[in-house]
Amino acid sequence: MSQSMQHAREAVQAAESAGADYADARFVELELEELRLHNGALEGARAQAERGLGLRVLVDGAWGFASAAGDEPGAPAELARRAVGSARALAAARTGPIELSPDDLQSGEYRTPVVEDPFALSYADKVDLMVEADKGMQGREEIVSRNVDLGLRRERQWFFATGEVEQFQELVRSGGGIAATAAIGGVVERRSYPAAFGGDSSAAGFEFVRSLDLAQHGTRVRDEAIELCKAPVCEAGERDLLLMGNQLMLQIHESVGHPNELDRVFGHEVDLAGASFATTEKLGEFRYGSDIVNLVADSTAEGGLDTRGWDDDGVASGRWHVVKDGIFQGYHTSREWSHRIGESQSRATNRAEGWYNPPIIRITNLSLMPGTWTLDDMIADTEDGVLCDTVKMWSIDQRRLNFQFTTELGWEIKNGKKHRMVRKPTYQGNTPDFWRSCDAICDEHHWRLWGLSNCGKGNPMQVAEMSHGCSPARFRKQTFVV
Repeated sequence: MSQSMQHAREAVQAAESAGADYADARFVELELEELRLHNGALEGARAQAERGLGLRVLVDGAWGFASAAGDEPGAPAELARRAVGSARALAAARTGPIELSPDDLQSGEYRTPVVEDPFALSYADKVDLMVEADKGMQGREEIVSRNVDLGLRRERQWFFATGEVEQFQELVRSGGGIAATAAIGGVVERRSYPAAFGGDSSAAGFEFVRSLDLAQHGTRVRDEAIELCKAPVCEAGERDLLLMGNQLMLQIHESVGHPNELDRVFGHEVDLAGASFATTEKLGEFRYGSDIVNLVADSTAEGGLDTRGWDDDGVASGRWHVVKDGIFQGYHTSREWSHRIGESQSRATNRAEGWYNPPIIRITNLSLMPGTWTLDDMIADTEDGVLCDTVKMWSIDQRRLNFQFTTELGWEIKNGKKHRMVRKPTYQGNTPDFWRSCDAICDEHHWRLWGLSNCGKGNPMQVAEMSHGCSPARFRKQTFVV
């Protein structure tokens, strides 16, 4: 047994000796590297390493939690004393005892498949790749800002729980992207590749960054930013909406993922992250989307940022429908929350940020299953529409019902052909009406898994990572505003 696992084991045993009915401990080591090139110069370079132990206990039907950085010899016993003490204090205030689903926790190991270790590559080689990516965005005076981002993450976790359960996981994430901002006559526009806000990420090694081929897209990104500054603003009105994957993935996240976190449905997150319109009486009955809409949660998906062996309850990863043939079918749950909807097993979506937080329900990899169309055929079949590409800004209400999204770029479609580029295309709608209007989804050749690494939830705030897969899709008669 490794020293880190032994540290977690000692904490659980000390908690059980102090009166805990159940205990689990996670010893976590985290490495992060974040690099940014701005206008050809290294603007930001962050390298972070941390390690620590978090202990969660169940005493008299109430949770207690305590954590400490490092691996000091006396930490397990001290954490047990603090966690058990806090659980006993909180037990007096609980409205009902916490019950855990009887999931069969299994010991084992899981590692993200990696071809090229991103942390073995020298900083010089990483910066050289970024410099090459920057070159294509150079050469036009209208470009006032050029950014190249690179982000790498590795988390090692040793989990020990009541019942002698031992689990080890090593999770690796690599990603990057480019963005160019142009300014002409007081108009400022940005274009990004492959997605906004730092690009795209995958559970993989540095081979994923190389596959993005950032250097080959710089000239297009530069020229589109300049062209956008000269393009007309997208007009208001009702038209068909065609969404590319790097925008549709965020639509999935905000209007399907978050409203189907079960703790949110019961008001557990209402003070900060909000509530949900997808209340429990709708389960199995509610028409969430059209017949062709199938949304599947899958924490085993290849390359997913939440692809792992087990969640932080120690429950094995799995796959299930959130929406099947348009009907609402399933929530994200944990061992604590699954019984609230009559389910005896958790969906394994309980996760914590780092060693210093207790786990909460988080969206896992959630994807729209592909349809049968090609993108060319979908455009040719559209008489009056706007194709929207790459999120720029958005808002959605506390129940995840009413939303508004603006994308970086739009293409008007007239009589089955791309007509002209438009800027600031902004559409708004209502979640079930939106998904019910979906009448075309592109096939598996267009399907791609997109990484989202900055999802915030909880109080205090925790950041989690997940992926959303999709092909371009069409939504009939959506409202565009200026």
